[in-house]
Amino acid sequence: MAVYTDVTAEELADFLAGYDIGELLSYKGIAEGTENSNFLVHTSAGNYILTLYEKRVAAKDLPFFLGLMQHLASRGITCPQPIENKKGDAQGQLAGRPAAVITFLDGLWIRRPSAVHCAALGEALAKLHLAGLDFGRKRHNALSVDGWRPLFEHCRERANEVHRNLRELIDKELTTLKRDWPRGLPEGVIHADLFPDNVFFLGDTLSGMIDFYFACTDALAYDVAVCLNAWCFEPDHSYNMTKGRALLQAYTRVRALGDDERAALPRLARGAALRFLLTRLVDWFDVPPGALVRRKDPMEYVRKLRFHQKIKSVNDYGIEE
Repeated sequence: MAVYTDVTAEELADFLAGYDIGELLSYKGIAEGTENSNFLVHTSAGNYILTLYEKRVAAKDLPFFLGLMQHLASRGITCPQPIENKKGDAQGQLAGRPAAVITFLDGLWIRRPSAVHCAALGEALAKLHLAGLDFGRKRHNALSVDGWRPLFEHCRERANEVHRNLRELIDKELTTLKRDWPRGLPEGVIHADLFPDNVFFLGDTLSGMIDFYFACTDALAYDVAVCLNAWCFEPDHSYNMTKGRALLQAYTRVRALGDDERAALPRLARGAALRFLLTRLVDWFDVPPGALVRRKDPMEYVRKLRFHQKIKSVNDYGIEE
């Protein structure tokens, strides 16, 4: 979450008048995240999240995202629900941007996840994957292996401003992963961005998952790889085997990973690290002046990528082959 587009109180009040959610009392921008403009909105009926869709979120994809949240909720997954306006539409327009109002989930995201939190995440991720198997829509993952080199071209010439030889490292890794990327793995709906700030807890109990705006149809095991990157490394960028084992064991108790998925996991984790390195690198140079957003360090994912490059077996992530 972040704020790129500002909204006046008058604009927001007029927009909310089209909904049956009470009168606007207050609102504030949310600085965390990097993709869309988000506001916590307090009305006489309660709290809601207002999202203005920017950057990598295309308006044509919103029916997929909003429909997915409705589908998952109907299958018992706790996630935000789009609020329909008085015309019956879940999607509107505000400040020149596609916009939606969604329900507010109670809970806090965990800044330093423990193995207990990682286990809860693994179980929830597997349940999400199973719940999405009968979702009727599909969406291509534009931020998978075929999209990484075009993304890199946006910042190629400036990459070495972040770190010496970063351009060369990325170039080489792109070539390797394009050649060796796993194919034919079980597919379904994946979240694709399930970082700790997109998962809420009440104590040690997972209370919900949010921010489905990178969700797409792709290899389910790739989503597991994203979570290993996001949840199982320490602040010094060392991999925590205990957390990795907790996440993977909890996941496989709900949805077993096939032999092909286990064998592919090191390569998928390597690709996931490169994906977030690239998007962070693009954002490092592209955040507009005055935007309420915290830039994220691309070098964090260089260090994670180097770890994955040394991995030979899924055993090294904490689970037996």
